[in-house]
Amino acid sequence: MTNTNTRTTLRAEGFSCPSCVTKIEKSVGAMAGVSHVKVHFASARIEVDHHPETVSADDLIAAIAKVGYTARASAF
Repeated sequence: MTNTNTRTTLRAEGFSCPSCVTKIEKSVGAMAGVSHVKVHFASARIEVDHHPETVSADDLIAAIAKVGYTARASAF
């Protein structure tokens, strides 16, 4: 197992207020293998630094869905 983290960028839909940002950051940030999460409210972009062998992009998307928002992989 390597110690290399990956940065995954997601686009989110359905959040409309700053408290939505906090919900997503707390949910994703609590996952094993996630070292950093930043939600950009204005652009609906979510950047997650994570260990790919521990948590996948699909896992991140599922965690975001669990708190009520839709996310999908994004190139930027």
